[in-house]
Amino acid sequence: MTTSRRSAITATGLRRSFGDHVVLDGIDLDVPRGTVFSLLGANGAGKTTMVKILSTLIRADGGSARIAGHDLAAEPDAVRAAIGVTGQFSAVDDLLTGQENLRLMADLNHLGRAAGRRRVAELLEQFDLVDAAGKQAATYSGGMRRRLDLAMTLVGTPQVIFLDEPTTGLDPRSRRAMWQIVRDLVAGGVTVFLTTQYLEEADELADRIAVLDHGRIVAEGTADELKRRIPGGHVLLRFADAGGLESAARVVGQASRDGDALALRVPHDGDVRSLKALLDRLDENAVEVDSLSMHTPDLDDVFLALTGRPDNEKVTPR
Repeated sequence: MTTSRRSAITATGLRRSFGDHVVLDGIDLDVPRGTVFSLLGANGAGKTTMVKILSTLIRADGGSARIAGHDLAAEPDAVRAAIGVTGQFSAVDDLLTGQENLRLMADLNHLGRAAGRRRVAELLEQFDLVDAAGKQAATYSGGMRRRLDLAMTLVGTPQVIFLDEPTTGLDPRSRRAMWQIVRDLVAGGVTVFLTTQYLEEADELADRIAVLDHGRIVAEGTADELKRRIPGGHVLLRFADAGGLESAARVVGQASRDGDALALRVPHDGDVRSLKALLDRLDENAVEVDSLSMHTPDLDDVFLALTGRPDNEKVTPR
């Protein structure tokens, strides 16, 4: 794999084992700058290990990687200066106030007193924590703690942020607030490497998604591309009467019929041209459709098909 100047993260053949247990078995990645890349996988699939390697917390057993243009093995300090990490567990100090937590991070980033004060004030405003700035972090709600945790990650203005299951345990409102923060960061040019077990989260945020299973990337693409690779998509046609249903069944051919619901389920991969061809065929044969709806596999289907079954029962993507 060649490193593009527009790549924020590249990895080639990354491997890592713990004893006899192979966790990562030759991982290749190329993440463009200013995008969200999501790594999905079951518990124990190696997502956190991948983040730890790319953020210099542990070493790979083999392979190579570049982060923000810096070689992971040869330039670890430069990599650390270019990244931020928000892990599964909050790095917030409960005994300090929100403002004090941020000032501590400013000192650790050697910002200087005046620059540190400005940066802390900016982040308190950006993350809607101004009113809570003087309160002990121990009094914060889960959503506030995660916002503060991410704000601490951003004190040094990183180019790449690793978010390892950042919304675990948050209520739906707090989760959506965090999603908007991520979108705003990416709009400002930051690259986000996201691991999550919330498939809706990956669907909402990620420009590209990779599925990790048994140490290997078993599928990669946009959410829509991954959904189209899994069988099960269909068009549901409903009719006003049994005559319309019978006529459509003759015209369409391969389809599943539901006589009680006056509906026809036609296998379909979501392609617009083939949908238009189906409707044209019905129209040419004077078959009137009462209503139409599209159904495509969601990321739950993709995830289960690729990782949720025994090896001999897994669905092979097209």
